[in-house]
Amino acid sequence: MQNSSGMKTSTGDKYLICYEENVVHKDIPNLPKTIWSRVKEIVKERLTLSPEKAGDPLLGELKGHRRIRSGDYRLVYRISKLERTVIITAIENTSIKVRTFL
Repeated sequence: MQNSSGMKTSTGDKYLICYEENVVHKDIPNLPKTIWSRVKEIVKERLTLSPEKAGDPLLGELKGHRRIRSGDYRLVYRISKLERTVIITAIENTSIKVRTFL
């Protein structure tokens, strides 16, 4: 996992945001700039403050993960409450089936 630059925080009640390597090397570079801007806004405004309220829980193999939809894209993440960390595991177009992240 890699920490995000510019979105990382360790102060107050905010959650630290981390991206899995596949997100950094595959998902983010393939996003349109407008979508990446929206994702950064969602991360800053929703995931750092209350990630458990921000997204919908996933079921089955992805139990323990949550998702947020923004237009035609979904952001998939899991929360480590003990470490106050949100781990972003995928950012995908909704026309693509959710990958298995486990």
